[in-house]
Amino acid sequence: MNQPVRTTPSMLEPRAIYRSTKAYDHSEGLSCCFRQWRATHSHCRLIHGYALAFRFVFATFELDQHNWCFDFGGLKPVKAWLKEMFDHTMIVAEDDPELRRFQALAEADLVDLRVLPAVGCEATAKFVFDHVAKFLRAETGDRVWLESVEVREHGGNSAIYAID
Repeated sequence: MNQPVRTTPSMLEPRAIYRSTKAYDHSEGLSCCFRQWRATHSHCRLIHGYALAFRFVFATFELDQHNWCFDFGGLKPVKAWLKEMFDHTMIVAEDDPELRRFQALAEADLVDLRVLPAVGCEATAKFVFDHVAKFLRAETGDRVWLESVEVREHGGNSAIYAID
């Protein structure tokens, strides 16, 4: 015998979500080089570069005292971190078999090396998401969450990492 599913009023009523976006375009100068060593079938295995662009989607159930999801002026540390990570830097994966060579180039002051868990537009979106989500939680006491990060290599390619 099938019993009816019990619901509460809160389960039936949708909850409004406010969203806002912040973008750092290709003109920000976040030009970096990548090597995707696992892409053995592609020219992406070679060192290549992009002027990256980022788009963030923030969300909240409650606006702040200014009626904002998040004060964009509070993103100065995020912009500074993006510049530190992606402005004239070389990005390689921590498991790149040539990592020691890249480290030698960095020691010789020939590249400004950043070693990430993985390399690729999707992996970069997740890496940035994790950092910025942690920042937002600390800044807002979990009032605002990061819903997604889009990383654009150029006008034709991008990747999005989002929470469900």
